Amino acid sequence: PEVLEWNQLSTDTGIEPAPASSDLDAKTDYPPAGANSIYSAILSRNEAVKDAKRLKTFLELRDKYVKKKVVFEDPLFPADDSSLFYSRKPSMKFEWKRPSEICENPQFIIDGANRTDICQGELGDCWLLAAIACLTLNEKLLYRVIPQDQSFTENYAGIFHFQFWRYGEWIDVIVDDRIPTCNNQLVFTKSFRENEFWSALLEKAYAKLHGSYEALKGGNTLEAMEDFTGGVTEFFELAEPPKELYSIMRKALERGSLMGCSIDVSAGGGFLIPSNADFLSVLFFQCDDVSKNGRIRLIRLRNPWGWVVWKGPWSPNSKEWSTISIADKENLKKQTVETSEFWMSFDDFKKYFTKLEMCNLTPDTLQGDERHSWTVSVHEGRWVRGSSAGGCRNFPDTFWTNPQYRLQLHEEDDDPEDGRVACTVVVALMQKGRRMQRHQGAKFLTIGFSIYEVMRGQDQHLQKDFFLYTASKAKCKTYINLREVTERFRLPPGEYVVIPTTFNPHKEGEFILRVFSEKQNTSEEMLEPEVETEEEKQFRIIYQQIAGEDMQICANELKTIMKNVLSKQNMLCFSLERLLPQTDGTGKLNLQEFKHLWKKIKEWQIIFKRYDVDKSCTISSFEMRNAVNDAGFHLNKQLYDIIAMRYADERLNIDFDSYICCFVRLEGMFRAFNAFDKDGDGIIKLNVLEWLQLTMYS
Repeated sequence: PEVLEWNQLSTDTGIEPAPASSDLDAKTDYPPAGANSIYSAILSRNEAVKDAKRLKTFLELRDKYVKKKVVFEDPLFPADDSSLFYSRKPSMKFEWKRPSEICENPQFIIDGANRTDICQGELGDCWLLAAIACLTLNEKLLYRVIPQDQSFTENYAGIFHFQFWRYGEWIDVIVDDRIPTCNNQLVFTKSFRENEFWSALLEKAYAKLHGSYEALKGGNTLEAMEDFTGGVTEFFELAEPPKELYSIMRKALERGSLMGCSIDVSAGGGFLIPSNADFLSVLFFQCDDVSKNGRIRLIRLRNPWGWVVWKGPWSPNSKEWSTISIADKENLKKQTVETSEFWMSFDDFKKYFTKLEMCNLTPDTLQGDERHSWTVSVHEGRWVRGSSAGGCRNFPDTFWTNPQYRLQLHEEDDDPEDGRVACTVVVALMQKGRRMQRHQGAKFLTIGFSIYEVMRGQDQHLQKDFFLYTASKAKCKTYINLREVTERFRLPPGEYVVIPTTFNPHKEGEFILRVFSEKQNTSEEMLEPEVETEEEKQFRIIYQQIAGEDMQICANELKTIMKNVLSKQNMLCFSLERLLPQTDGTGKLNLQEFKHLWKKIKEWQIIFKRYDVDKSCTISSFEMRNAVNDAGFHLNKQLYDIIAMRYADERLNIDFDSYICCFVRLEGMFRAFNAFDKDGDGIIKLNVLEWLQLTMYS
């Protein structure tokens, strides 16, 4: 696959979403940032384990401070340099002040939120401000992010909150109203009104979400638009647009999607471009077909910064307006309600603009809206080094171990322009939690995905041979180090497997995979295959020769048996002391236990040799998945990840000693569970002593 490196600092890395709040007297301990342990893998999906009883909602905290007549100070985002920068010392002397210390009569929002409330300061976060400007054009979305139940007058306690979409859920981020200033002026985002502060506080909440203000330096507008809406974003290079672009834009409008476009300064043409602009953002609003002497496709746009920028065809007072009927002209001009809005032809739009950005909204975002909405499937997963971090298709030995998700497309699109029977899907792969780790040197992983067509009913994890002899049906254009890779496809109705990967193997990370479709789709993770065990081998009766009068084998006797037999059978050796604690707790093996262990070790050794191709007495941790299946253990992906983390060495190899001990442990756990599962329903109930008995001797 092609790899595209994105050198701009457009990373996202909140290890955990910022906790909603903290009580004055409560101190919640969180795992260290970037902690990589078996416990985070099992328990937390890399999110902090929160004590819900000690976290308060915004209203609870606000009312508490109002009652105490004390202003809130956020202990999780303190008013000091640690919340500002991580790579350098401040170049100026910052003072954190509350709005009442900066001006008289501070207000949260004055006459509604609009573009003039968003003036960039000394932070390089214009990407964030462009997204905020776009948000002000849709009140419903705006007030989802900026709840209206807050002000500097009624129930004021120095506490404010904002809501952001974070990897599949909406979270509430609480901040105090202390803002960085210098010489009594706001240093970062501000409103042109000196006593309006919603935009400055929104920027602070977003900085808290990512760990610091500096973490917001460099990014792209689509990243913030997703965090404000929960949608999935796409962008189209207008130099080579898809043939059905007009239809894509029209359907996007029907589904309430947000759209924006930009133009390079060098494009010129009929545009008036500010001399200090690197690019000009224009928000897409509407498309219309008008006709008199043939079909004309017009689109209506708005410049969020307040002035008309188009002086070409279909601009105000241009001659093109005389070519359409008076009724059409009056109707179109009536729709142009803002002075910064203008019309242009679709062909000119493609000719002069450079890029179109689109944010497709979820049914959750459009709740209560009568518009059509996308069908969305969401999956969370992780790439684990040595187990499920298989890399791209360039690495056939490990590619198949990546997470796999089945996608069923049953209903084709309505009225496709090209006449093809197909289903429109947008696949979005987002890596989780990188921007907040930037101070630790974390960078975006280079990610992408492939889509393969499979037979109907295929729900087992696809194996290596499938990918050796099957070409992908679709894939992302490039692997790239952005937070999210998104592609739009039109696929025939059928069943597919989506495989999200990093470009190189062994790269650990978490991800969220979303599939948007115009019609219904079903999506689920592929199951691990159920592989039949090896045919049982005949047990060699040597037990009586060693066991003695008690008819039980201790550790020393087991060593003697194994040493004699292993040397004769040319079997691999391993640490026997690690086996006996896996029995019934007596420290000895009775006849049945030894018979079962001996038979299993022989079977497991055959399996091990099958995958020890280079005769190194080790197997790859990726092959351990197949070995476990061959031995008859049917596990899920999370357990394979745990096995790799626990038993593989730094080279991602598992030696025979660790291999056998892993299998003995699995065997013991299954047998112990079955012993407690007396009614055979797959569910057990344990008291604490039974739990200790089960875990201590397994």
